[in-house]
Amino acid sequence: MTVAYSFADGVSTLALDRPEVRNALNFEMCEALLAAAKNATDDDARVVLVRGNGPVFCGGADLKERQGKSEQWIRERRLKAFAAYEALEALPMPCIALVHGAAIGSGVEIAGACDFIVATPDASFRTPEAQRGTVGATQRLPRILGKRLAKDLMFTGRALTAEEAREAGFVSRVTSDLDAAAREIAAAILKAPPPALRLAKRAIDRGIERDPQGAKQVELAAIEEQLAAGQWMGKT
Repeated sequence: MTVAYSFADGVSTLALDRPEVRNALNFEMCEALLAAAKNATDDDARVVLVRGNGPVFCGGADLKERQGKSEQWIRERRLKAFAAYEALEALPMPCIALVHGAAIGSGVEIAGACDFIVATPDASFRTPEAQRGTVGATQRLPRILGKRLAKDLMFTGRALTAEEAREAGFVSRVTSDLDAAAREIAAAILKAPPPALRLAKRAIDRGIERDPQGAKQVELAAIEEQLAAGQWMGKT
């Protein structure tokens, strides 16, 4: 098992579960993340929590796995990772990353694919792909941090602390108690009408990619969908 999945009381938890190798992302974990995202949807989860078991959130890609592999295998492995990130990003319900310790490379991608990040004070975020002689994490992070800070991280390999990441808008909250924060956030989300949360998430995600007029049309479409379904003012 590379991802531990659990579901209870409307909350799905996806825990990266290779602590012996700092939760390094391998082919099997990519497939497990895809399966877990599908499970969360099938279970009709109202909120998804993504965390890491062991001392860190995710230490990056499993570089040892690539040794002796063909170019085609490398290509397929990278595409599988992209699919896993996109599956998390496409979840219709709120998805929150709970990050402790290091999030490196693929770990930054996984956390960045979630709707927002809660981190412990000891958390750090690095994208050293170019320093290691490869390419990755070049798209999602610039959209969140801006291209200049993303380039600084990529070109130099330096880490953002949790507080720096919060100031830069990558992390939403910093707390010493992830479990308590997770309970508080889940409780707040569970009080809200699921259809409204899903429409709000969709409107934000689609609207941010458009100009102001296009974004307004996205929100108006969500409002019309809500009215047609009779789901306004908390009605379900």
